[in-house]
Amino acid sequence: MRVGILTGGGDCPGLNAVIRAVARKGIVHYGFDILGIKNGWLGLIEGRILPLDLASISGILPRGGTILGTTRTNPFKVEDGVGKIFAQVEKFELDAVIAVGGEDTLGVASKLHDKGLRCVGVPKTIDNDLRGTDYTFGFDTAVSIVAEALDRLHTTAEAHHRVMVVEVMGRNAGWIAVEGGIAGGADIILIPEFPFDLDEVCAQIQSRRERGKMFSIVVVAEGARPKDSSLIALSGEKDAFGHVRLGGVGNLIGREIEMRTAIDTRVTVLGYIQRGGSPTAFDRILATRFGVAAIDMVQQEKFGYMVGLQGNRIVHVPFEEALAEPKTVDADLYEIAKVFFG
Repeated sequence: MRVGILTGGGDCPGLNAVIRAVARKGIVHYGFDILGIKNGWLGLIEGRILPLDLASISGILPRGGTILGTTRTNPFKVEDGVGKIFAQVEKFELDAVIAVGGEDTLGVASKLHDKGLRCVGVPKTIDNDLRGTDYTFGFDTAVSIVAEALDRLHTTAEAHHRVMVVEVMGRNAGWIAVEGGIAGGADIILIPEFPFDLDEVCAQIQSRRERGKMFSIVVVAEGARPKDSSLIALSGEKDAFGHVRLGGVGNLIGREIEMRTAIDTRVTVLGYIQRGGSPTAFDRILATRFGVAAIDMVQQEKFGYMVGLQGNRIVHVPFEEALAEPKTVDADLYEIAKVFFG
């Protein structure tokens, strides 16, 4: 059997661990030919496909990014993109494709599966917002990076009696903000699920000062928004999947806090730092488990499913269930975070 694997959408730590696991078990245990598809769905459109062997996956476990490259290409927005994909599948004699990606990449996999492409999905979203799985790899690394950044910002905030606003990833769900904020001792956490009131934010900061705490750490997810307001976007341009580029909410909040409270306020946008570098041990293990499960599903010819983690069990989740709607932050978890607000 000839199996192709691609990585699509944003990169995150753990992608290479998936590739390594798929190739290792596919080659050694099943005798499959494993082929790497370069740059996500674009590589399958253009036929940029190369064989993977044991030498090519050696040493990639701790590496961030992806040795296959990635794009946000949507084949359904490319002229005859779908037709070109099936032509390349036939040319390279691919019996199955493993798609590693988030909602957009797996949404394409689901549509192509409906058209006859034998697909298995591996969930990859640093925001941890895919349904059907408790965790996605890359998320734990991002949370660890946020927590470390907050630890470092605490010392400067306390020394200068400042408010520090830290903008983190999280378009539709605030998992990174909440878990990173709890781990890093944030005083206020703002997430997409619960639109915020700037008057309340400022009141919490002022109340903290009245108690003798002369600094505050405010963590805000990039998709957070004020009540009765829309998302804060860097521009009106949209990608191939219709998403605007978010960013700027941290600076907005920072300006408003300083203007309303007259307290010296600084803003830090962590941005792509959260995506980069080596994956944590948890993410290496989870990505490895996902990769092994994905090639097992190919061997079992169980297509149209995504692998997932529920509890400590690897499960198979139908595409339509995984893609139904984003997995948002539990209200109970946010209530725990709010215990420490102000």
